[in-house]
Amino acid sequence: MIGTGNVTELKSAPSFNKVENSRLVAVGNRTYEKAKDYAARHGNPTVHRNPFDVIHDPEVDIVYIATPPGSHMDYALETIKAGKPLYIEKPMARTWEECNIINEAAKKAGLPVFVAYYRRSLEYFKQVRSLVEGGSLGKILHINMQQYYPARPEDYDPRNLPWRVIPEDAGGGYFHDLGCHALDILFQIFGDPLEVSGQATNIGGLYEAEDTLSATLVLPGNILVSGSWNFVTPEPFTRDRVEVFAEKGKLSFSIFSFDPISLYPGKYKQKLATIQPQHIQMPHIQSIVEELNGKGHCPSTGETAAVTSRAMDIITGRL
Repeated sequence: MIGTGNVTELKSAPSFNKVENSRLVAVGNRTYEKAKDYAARHGNPTVHRNPFDVIHDPEVDIVYIATPPGSHMDYALETIKAGKPLYIEKPMARTWEECNIINEAAKKAGLPVFVAYYRRSLEYFKQVRSLVEGGSLGKILHINMQQYYPARPEDYDPRNLPWRVIPEDAGGGYFHDLGCHALDILFQIFGDPLEVSGQATNIGGLYEAEDTLSATLVLPGNILVSGSWNFVTPEPFTRDRVEVFAEKGKLSFSIFSFDPISLYPGKYKQKLATIQPQHIQMPHIQSIVEELNGKGHCPSTGETAAVTSRAMDIITGRL
């Protein structure tokens, strides 16, 4: 594992020692003391002072890249050069172009690339997909997606901004960090977009990256999607919702809050709740281990992740 940040503490890394046929054997961080501290608190895997040494450790079979997107491509290409599969945090890279470079190298080397769009493996979204594919809603008419969040305290310190709002490190702003999950799961459930258009701007003025975006997408079946994101919304107006309007009812669900899935067959409302795993990435990581052992399939690959990055690049005007 390269990178020992917040995502590794509970969401992902503990799973490596809990999934059958898997073990976290080595960690590295550009700041050696951080890697050393992490190892001491998480089973004492081998600590490498240079993150690239994790890739070339003979005990390592697959590399998990858990750093900001700005370094994903360099670590990914070195891992592929070493002949090892890789698991990359989302978004896969800063841009669609970088995703393509990684995928092309992996294809030539005959190596799999997995990406941490772990919602694809969660029961919550499997249930949403089942409801859509079950046909009880009839023909899908329109999808409306909204993600509105308040600015974070650290966003107000211009001299010490979080990496998530520095395009050089993140690829963009919070849209790249959060909106990517919303788009990716939408594409898994309804299909890859046929058309994408969008607008992005900065309303809050707290940092360089965009904080307000809108998009229109056309999905298979000529389903129109209206999407909007704002990351400087006052706290009382926070919103995380996807609404699917159909001939025979409406389906609504969340991306991050995991509110009970609401289903309206006609005018009667049903609520369907699911329990999330302690380590949110564990089902996804299990699917990776199973695929590497020839016993399963991971639903998020470098190819599927590139589709999401391309959509983001179009919406933000980078493509």
